[in-house]
Amino acid sequence: MKVYKLKKKFRDYKRGTQFYLIAESEYIGVKEFVLRTEDLTVRISINERELSEHFSFIREIY
Repeated sequence: MKVYKLKKKFRDYKRGTQFYLIAESEYIGVKEFVLRTEDLTVRISINERELSEHFSFIREIY
């Protein structure tokens, strides 16, 4: 599982909030990512542009 961190404020979440990448999917060239907050209470779905613009990869956990 990959862990991402917010670079800047996004959808009412503060900079530095950590998210787990739960799922990735691609349909006709459009990638979609599902992320969950560190406490697993909130689920957000974003596209590839939003992931690269607002999130930075921290580490991969097994």
